[in-house]
Amino acid sequence: MPVILGHLQRMRSVLKCVLFVPITLCAIYLIPPSVKLLTGFMPMEKCHLESAKMLNLDSSVDASLNLQSRPDVLTCTYWKAAIIWEGMFDPSLYDEMHTMKGSSVALTVFAVGRYLDAYLHTFLNSSEQHFMVGLPVTYFVFTDMPEKVPNIKLSPLRSMKVIKVEKNSRWQDVSMMRMKSISDVIESHIRHHCTHVFCFDVDQVFTRRFGSEALGDSVALLHAHYYRLPKHLYTYDRNPNSKAYMETGDFYYHAAIFGGSWKNVKALTEACYQGIMEDKQNNVEALWHDESHLNKYMLLHKPSKVLSPEYCWDTSIGFRRDIQVTRLLWAPKYYDTLRTP
Repeated sequence: MPVILGHLQRMRSVLKCVLFVPITLCAIYLIPPSVKLLTGFMPMEKCHLESAKMLNLDSSVDASLNLQSRPDVLTCTYWKAAIIWEGMFDPSLYDEMHTMKGSSVALTVFAVGRYLDAYLHTFLNSSEQHFMVGLPVTYFVFTDMPEKVPNIKLSPLRSMKVIKVEKNSRWQDVSMMRMKSISDVIESHIRHHCTHVFCFDVDQVFTRRFGSEALGDSVALLHAHYYRLPKHLYTYDRNPNSKAYMETGDFYYHAAIFGGSWKNVKALTEACYQGIMEDKQNNVEALWHDESHLNKYMLLHKPSKVLSPEYCWDTSIGFRRDIQVTRLLWAPKYYDTLRTP
């Protein structure tokens, strides 16, 4: 019986891939753990800069980054932005500088429908322990059920604002329309009170320091499933009719986390929303919805800082020698129940 159930589960996964996602991603989704492990040994490019002083610095403290401390991974981009890995930075230097500068952070998160009960409490509790500890943080929780937002005991300098949004009939629309909601709240509130914004998916759990070293003018995240794969396997939107269309790119970025100064995040969300709406008018939907539009934006407007996959790791990938810490983990995904009407 276990063998039969195993075959049935495998067949279900195959059908889900064939029906709903591109062939490339099907292959990645169905890769056995042993092969995923071997993927971790694929070589990465190496940073071409001898010193962090040669970076296009987000702030003066970025000059203290040790680009040569991680010879196993890529620590900078060709446009001279740092890629942040464990072992490259001194946390105390970043915390001291951002405290002196008066940096403050807005964290946006959407908990709509069943996602609120499934994830929000754990997300907020873990954030209180690990996200930007010591800096002023304001949580902006977008939900269709404000009365169900958990009452979390917040640390000093932390506050929460709950914003009611409508529940869309499709999860894809929730994902895409968050861009307008973020842009609107930046204009109405965040720009007057916070220096930086970080936007998160709710189905994640903080596990280690996610600190001020991640702050920058424009911050993108390397997707855990793609950072060691060749570019021809990246699942960019290949439809020329979409505003998110890309032939190729620099990296594949994960829309589960993005951030930057309030001004740059506002520009990003406005551009993505405009692309999404133009696609809708043309009866087009980008392959990975807002993530496809985010990748297109980051191609045209290079991020000033890139976070390594340790800032959003999926344990199903298995052991990777280059992932020395995991700062944020994907929570278990219950798509069959959470994404049904």
